[in-house]
Amino acid sequence: MNSDQTIKSIQYLFKEELKMIYPQREIESIIYILLEHLLNYSKIEIQLNKNEKIEQNIFDQITSALRDLKNSVPIQYIIGETEFYDLTFKVNKHTLIPRQETEELVHLIINENKIAAPRVLDVGTGSGCIPIVLAHNIAGANVSSVDVSEGAIVIAKENATLNKVAIDFHLRDFLKWDEYSWEMGYDIIVSNPPYVKESEKELMEKNVLTYEPHTALFVDDNDPLIFYRRITEFAKVHLKKGGKLYFEINEALGQEMIELQKSLGFSSVRLMKDLNGRDRMTSAEL
Repeated sequence: MNSDQTIKSIQYLFKEELKMIYPQREIESIIYILLEHLLNYSKIEIQLNKNEKIEQNIFDQITSALRDLKNSVPIQYIIGETEFYDLTFKVNKHTLIPRQETEELVHLIINENKIAAPRVLDVGTGSGCIPIVLAHNIAGANVSSVDVSEGAIVIAKENATLNKVAIDFHLRDFLKWDEYSWEMGYDIIVSNPPYVKESEKELMEKNVLTYEPHTALFVDDNDPLIFYRRITEFAKVHLKKGGKLYFEINEALGQEMIELQKSLGFSSVRLMKDLNGRDRMTSAEL
């Protein structure tokens, strides 16, 4: 049985039903992501086949997705995956949805690395997007990753298999890193830790607040650099001489980050802007 809906009518339906919730450009992006996933069409194929009738079982999935979207469920959680640095990643309630600024961070590391087969540690696995992209793009890289969430480790392992890379995952609370045994001599340590202050919650989008894991997002206002401090202390002991430390950061804490890393003995500390002109990354050398 076929529905009477076409791709074109679905596009119109979504624009009408969601116009009070999402900006127009975001609605268009959501439609393409959903139709690409369900129909296995590219954007150009969606346009070329806009008068094609939608099969009933596909239409049922589309209407279910529309209900979720009205409740602000992110489209990536609805379809269970997202694209990051030209790779596909499974995502769920245990993982943050990877952002553009994180793509910029991994791009920076890949371009700056001059070491053959570097030893890399990622702190805060999440979906596994950072360690997996680094392992995929840096020849011979030996990559490990740590997270406090068992659910995140499970999905990250699936993503490593999906993208055909070997990552050494560890379930550990990095704030207590000195209670575990570690290998020495990393060439690169990278982290996108929780950095949104509790007082900044009111600035967050509803879909982020409701559905993305708070333990991966928020820190106490009284000590917003707690993860950065612990990771930098770890790096001082476990990085090789000349090794690099990379962070994604809260744009409001750039100067504090520079001071923190310098105070712990790091040199060549850089504060870098993302494509939107915001202070979102730092790098430092031991």
